[in-house]
Amino acid sequence: MIADLQDVSSANILVIDDEEINLEIIEELLTDNGFSNISLFSDPEAALESYRQSPPDLVLLDINMPVLSGFDVLQQFKEINHPLPPPVIVVTASADRKTRLQTLKVGARDFLSKPFDDEEVLMRVRNLLEMHLAHKENLHYSNTLEEAVLQRTRDLSETQNEMIERLGLAAEYRDNETAAHTIRVGHYSKHIAQALGMSDKESEQLRLAAPMHDMGKIGIPDSILLKPGKLDDAEWAVMQSHSEIGYDILKNSKSLVLKNAGIIALAHHEKWNGNGYPSGLKGDEIHLFGRIVAVADVFDALSMSRPYKAAWPIEKAVQLINDESGKHFDPSVVTAFNQVLDELLRIKERFKD
Repeated sequence: MIADLQDVSSANILVIDDEEINLEIIEELLTDNGFSNISLFSDPEAALESYRQSPPDLVLLDINMPVLSGFDVLQQFKEINHPLPPPVIVVTASADRKTRLQTLKVGARDFLSKPFDDEEVLMRVRNLLEMHLAHKENLHYSNTLEEAVLQRTRDLSETQNEMIERLGLAAEYRDNETAAHTIRVGHYSKHIAQALGMSDKESEQLRLAAPMHDMGKIGIPDSILLKPGKLDDAEWAVMQSHSEIGYDILKNSKSLVLKNAGIIALAHHEKWNGNGYPSGLKGDEIHLFGRIVAVADVFDALSMSRPYKAAWPIEKAVQLINDESGKHFDPSVVTAFNQVLDELLRIKERFKD
């Protein structure tokens, strides 16, 4: 969008010239032609400070000045490096080819020769201002659009994460577990993962995925899932199939969180010594996410009360986790669990049933 005349007339113009008479001439020319926002400096250092604090829309710069020449000022403009540097018109009495090329090389956009023609000055000023203000408008639009896209992405991510969390809760509601169980397991898993050296991004992915570890229970008949007594061998085989059911439900998702949830659903009942299910995997054959969630899930199941059992004392639950190191659980995961136990207990208190 090209800036209109009113935008151009109110643009911020910085004029730098060590001769006061030249400043007065340029100021009079610009104000007489509708420009209202003009900053005049005979001291280049003061002008540079003004430029640092608030970049103008256009600079008119004398090239021949003591202490700091126009070339020096242009070089410092480049070092300040504003996101959208203003165009600079160099004003000089030296119109030779060498001077012109040097001014363009160090960053000037145009130049005017002294004594200058008033109409030419106004045309060059307006042309450069229109171009610069249009660039500013486009940059503002791009930044606004980018922020809108980022916000929309954040909103979509939050919505997706909430839907995933609710999906995990839905599976637990079919079982004897509570909604808070899935939340705690997610947070326990994240902190254990961080203690193992996992990145913040990956451990957060694990936190989101872990609550769906028992997703496959939605495929288990109520007669087995909710049976108050001990399961027989055939019923236990059906119950064990929830790992593969959960994996089948989640494995082909385009969402990384859901794919990870599928891996966890399949792996979290495997045991370090190879005596778990569904595949009897052993040691590092078991995905790390599954090994972490196995510890988090068992610790939470032991330490919380259920209609069918009382909560174990924390010391007893922790002791079992450590006793099963190298058997049920990966020893390195148990070590990480012990390192973050205080934080896990705070999570347990925060997310009570």
